[in-house]
Amino acid sequence: MSSPSASLRKAQGAAAPASAPPVSRARTILAGSVGNAVEWFDWTIYASFAIFFSSQFFPEGNETTALLATFGIFAVGFFMRPVGGWVLGIFSDRYGRKAALGLTILMMAGGSLIIAVTPTYAAIGLAAPLLLTAARLLQGLSLGGEYASATTFLAEMAPPDKRGFYSSFVFFSAAVGILAASAVGWALTSTLGKAEMAAWGWRIPFLLGALGGLAGLWIRRSIPETEAFSHSKKAGVEKQPLRTLLRSHPREVLRIVGFSILTTFAFYIFVAYVPTYAIRQVHADPKTAFAANTIALIVFMLVQPLFGILSDRIGRKPQLIFFAAGYLVFFYPLMTTLGPSFGSILAVELFGLVLYAMYTSIAPAIMSEQFPTSVRAVGIGTPYNLVVALLGGTTPYLLTWLQSKGMERWFFYYVLAGAVITLITFIRMPETKGQDLK
Repeated sequence: MSSPSASLRKAQGAAAPASAPPVSRARTILAGSVGNAVEWFDWTIYASFAIFFSSQFFPEGNETTALLATFGIFAVGFFMRPVGGWVLGIFSDRYGRKAALGLTILMMAGGSLIIAVTPTYAAIGLAAPLLLTAARLLQGLSLGGEYASATTFLAEMAPPDKRGFYSSFVFFSAAVGILAASAVGWALTSTLGKAEMAAWGWRIPFLLGALGGLAGLWIRRSIPETEAFSHSKKAGVEKQPLRTLLRSHPREVLRIVGFSILTTFAFYIFVAYVPTYAIRQVHADPKTAFAANTIALIVFMLVQPLFGILSDRIGRKPQLIFFAAGYLVFFYPLMTTLGPSFGSILAVELFGLVLYAMYTSIAPAIMSEQFPTSVRAVGIGTPYNLVVALLGGTTPYLLTWLQSKGMERWFFYYVLAGAVITLITFIRMPETKGQDLK
């Protein structure tokens, strides 16, 4: 086995040639994370602008029915994520991280372009919702594949002692995409009237998403293949990666599932649902709730690199255990004492998102450190996206239904049970800081 210093020199060579200026390392991080920003921008604008374009894709008459049908198509795209993690994970492990990164961003941009230019139901009839569905299926596949591809790329390109820092830009870029979608929504709704937004204004963000995808593709065109993949390819590719994964790495697969339970709840509660919960449950002013959510998301984005650097110094496990234990101890009392004031909502949001950032900042690193290169992308993409689809896809609906019955506290117990499973997973996992991914 090579010495740590030799491994470090090799990994640094993979990230950038020794003679390259520092911008080369920055370009590596940008290339690995830009697609994630575009993916989450495109994914978010669909939900944000559905209220404006839903009536354009379905027969006139019942706006609520049209909106529900539009969100039904959103859910279909959501459940394509595990398929994307599986299919594009295998593609990445066979043909390389660079090829997979190019394909995923092209698919997402293509889906946005289809939505942007599809004629209305009044113009082409049933073909309109069919094209919308096809676009969402394409984007669901893309989002499932992008996470696995970007995760493996950044982890394999990083020097072993900086892998946490490099990995932090996966969720940093996701927050950038979500905030950009929110900013575009604010700008358009502040400039255009409701009638203009419904007629044509909703097409603008999808066109921007398509253009952003092309820009990301241009940035990714000149990135090198990772040294870990090139080294693995010489030994041959796995002909049956799923069988190899389940037979040779069942513990690691279950570990990814354990990681993803609490973290999926955390994302969909604190990124998406707390503002709605505050408005409906404690009668907070909508502007107050969404302002607190936006500020908390900005903080969440900014602390990603800091926690990535921290994990490179103290290790992965202490940070992960602190995250899960924090949720186990404080989640229930904070959620049940949430008030309508800006300070109360912001405190709850900051608790949820800052603790969650202790995981997201190093999630790509710890996931990549579980598997050998030959099955790394499919090993991450398949179990992770499956858990996200099963739990994330049902979280808003389940919480809304329980809330309507006055039983929302049962959902909090559900989250606490997930926190116990995830905490045990973190305690039992080996420390992987500085591991050689080759």
